[in-house]
Amino acid sequence: MNRLQVAVIDYGMGNLRSVANALKAVAPDLHIEITSDAQQIAAAERVVFPGQGAMPDCIRELDTRGLRQAVIDATRDKPFLGICIGLQMLFEHSEEGDVPGLAIYPGEVKRFPAEKMLDAHGGKLKVPHMGWSQVQQSGAHALWQDIPDLARFYYVHSYYVAPTDSALTAATTAYPFDYTCAIAQDNVFAVQFHPEKSAESGLQLLRNFVNWKP
Repeated sequence: MNRLQVAVIDYGMGNLRSVANALKAVAPDLHIEITSDAQQIAAAERVVFPGQGAMPDCIRELDTRGLRQAVIDATRDKPFLGICIGLQMLFEHSEEGDVPGLAIYPGEVKRFPAEKMLDAHGGKLKVPHMGWSQVQQSGAHALWQDIPDLARFYYVHSYYVAPTDSALTAATTAYPFDYTCAIAQDNVFAVQFHPEKSAESGLQLLRNFVNWKP
């Protein structure tokens, strides 16, 4: 069998098939698989770490399947894309369930504070943040190629990452305050939004990922 070129990590959480299908749409010639096999993940050329759900459940399921080390190793040595909770799990601690994350990067995962969730007219904003929001890029990056600044991406989340190191931030979005919605360091790029649900801008980001040579 041809070498696995993109592994989509399956730890029992989230709609993985929509991510895999979007990847196959932008890269039909690549060998892309959803997998919960740590050896397959280790052998893959690129790794996508998606997910939906609560942080405590995601961490537990990751450990139950013996995939914690596979994820950590993948962040060290190959192009790695985290999506939604696949971004949040990279940090030290989450307020959701008061649980530790994988601690690859210093920082907290915080709940949107109720007292700040007001629009410009004083009206209450809903949590979770659900729908389309603009993404303000923090600087040039290969994964932003051919994506205009302030393009809209699709979100569904009640928590956001607050990195200790501001240099990690690759983009911000406002709801209603600015928060980090994408991080980048070396071979790792991770986003709070769902590129697989974000129309052409999302597909372009995935296209950029499968061609990325960090």
